[in-house]
Amino acid sequence: MRDRNRLMAAAIVLLALVMTGCADREENQAKQEQQEQQDQKQQEQEQQKQEQQKQAENQPGMEGNITSDIPAEKFIRKAAEQKVDHVHGIGYPGNDDGLYVASHNGLKMFIKGEWLETAGQNHDYMGFQATQDGFFASGHPEKGSNLKNPLGLIKSTDKGRTLEKIAFYGESDFHFLSAGDHNSSLYLINEEPNSSMERGVYLSRDHGGSWEQIDMAGMKAKTLGMIAVHPENGGIFAMATREGVFITDDFGKNMKKAGDFEMVTAAAFSKESLLISPVQDQKIKMFKLDLQQEGAAEELPIPQLKEDNPITYIAADPRQDGRIAFITILNDLYESEDGGQTWKRLLVNGKIEK
Repeated sequence: MRDRNRLMAAAIVLLALVMTGCADREENQAKQEQQEQQDQKQQEQEQQKQEQQKQAENQPGMEGNITSDIPAEKFIRKAAEQKVDHVHGIGYPGNDDGLYVASHNGLKMFIKGEWLETAGQNHDYMGFQATQDGFFASGHPEKGSNLKNPLGLIKSTDKGRTLEKIAFYGESDFHFLSAGDHNSSLYLINEEPNSSMERGVYLSRDHGGSWEQIDMAGMKAKTLGMIAVHPENGGIFAMATREGVFITDDFGKNMKKAGDFEMVTAAAFSKESLLISPVQDQKIKMFKLDLQQEGAAEELPIPQLKEDNPITYIAADPRQDGRIAFITILNDLYESEDGGQTWKRLLVNGKIEK
């Protein structure tokens, strides 16, 4: 009987040990499963965070703007003596009074007879397009910046102090883009494939939110070139090419050559006309094409330019009738306030002097 009790006691102890071991294993297994779930959840959260960050960098209206730490009151300053080069656009933003020049080293502004410049955000701007509330641009970050290169498509409404990342940040650099002054149509030439575009000409009807490739039927040029969009009607745009200038009024579905011009190097719309600069008989010229009367063209009396100094960009101020400007490949900048009848030279070979 005593042996039986000892055997029972030993069995109870052994059972207790076995149960304790099972409990420990079950507890360890539960902890391991809980840890694996936590790890998986953390990994999913990290992936979601990375995806949100990527979307923020490439979508409008989300976080990720590039803002200078220089106070707004000190961001625009008097321009130092310098030579402005590698100009990739000029224009008249509606939120300022001056003529903007997008250069290899930031923005330069000619306002009320004085040259000004930005104290920061001195990026290599390309594809510059002024609008009623600021400007669109593309390009490359300034030297020493920690920004991704290229900048993609950006927009500013505060004279360049804050740059909103519209799309393709770190992916693409657009040398040719244009937008209406106060409409939602934005056009660009994509020269290299990116995450959502092949090579070609694209249109956004919502300021960069979405894109569609345009047909351009009737475009009989071997090259693509400068784009100009009508300030009020986003369906009307022109493209200057080596084979002449082509115009559309249906968002690029159909293109038609305007006139018999060859080698058109620059174009810009005013409200009533299209300004173009063709090379004719080895001479640099400027014409104003009437949008209402097909074939009607008036030659404007521009300053004499040498053959190796063609006009590269033209700008027309939608808010001041007759105020136009142009710049040449050698960075000679001219402005007119009477529709091109008389001109004032603002830059000679890009030099800003005191």
